[in-house]
Amino acid sequence: MEPSISGPAPAPAPARIRSVGHWLRRELLPMLALLLLLGTARASFANHYHVPSGSMQPTLQPGDRVAVDMSAYGVRVPFTRHVLIERGRPQRGDVVVFDSPADGTRLIKRVVAVAGDRVELRDGHLSINGVPMADAADPQAERFGLRLARLDLANGGGPDILDARVPAGHVLVLGDHRGRSVDGRWFGFVPVDALYARALAVYWRSGDGLGWRRL
Repeated sequence: MEPSISGPAPAPAPARIRSVGHWLRRELLPMLALLLLLGTARASFANHYHVPSGSMQPTLQPGDRVAVDMSAYGVRVPFTRHVLIERGRPQRGDVVVFDSPADGTRLIKRVVAVAGDRVELRDGHLSINGVPMADAADPQAERFGLRLARLDLANGGGPDILDARVPAGHVLVLGDHRGRSVDGRWFGFVPVDALYARALAVYWRSGDGLGWRRL
């Protein structure tokens, strides 16, 4: 006669289902809530941007990872343009992330003029309200709040802008590498509410690794 093996009887199917349901409520739901909160925070407060090209050289290099402040110009309803709480306004010299008015591509450029400014741009060289901005930061540039890096005009300066005034609710954005940047000279002024975020610092650069290089 073969020995009999005794042990606990398997739980009835309804009991197993209740056990799974209890686990889902205890573990899975809080995890989903956490992911939702993280996604909301990323959409409304902090995020990052991967620089795809050299249009902002020498300030930004291709492959740079940039930390951005999503709430710099207002706290928005997640995944929309609707502003719940007004904060700052874009300033000359800000490096911003936005969706191109031409095709919706997400870009990173520098704000060089704000509403009411009169802009002249010839061969990549910029004047604001009749005052020339030098290719490197100087007292005049600082006076206008425009902290320009050295501009790179290799491959040409691109289209000119002749005596244009920035309309209300808009900004003019340009790349620091004027010879390699598709920017406001091609697609015009950018609505302020289209600005996705303000860039804060490069936190990763190929060859240098992690760091915090403020813009």
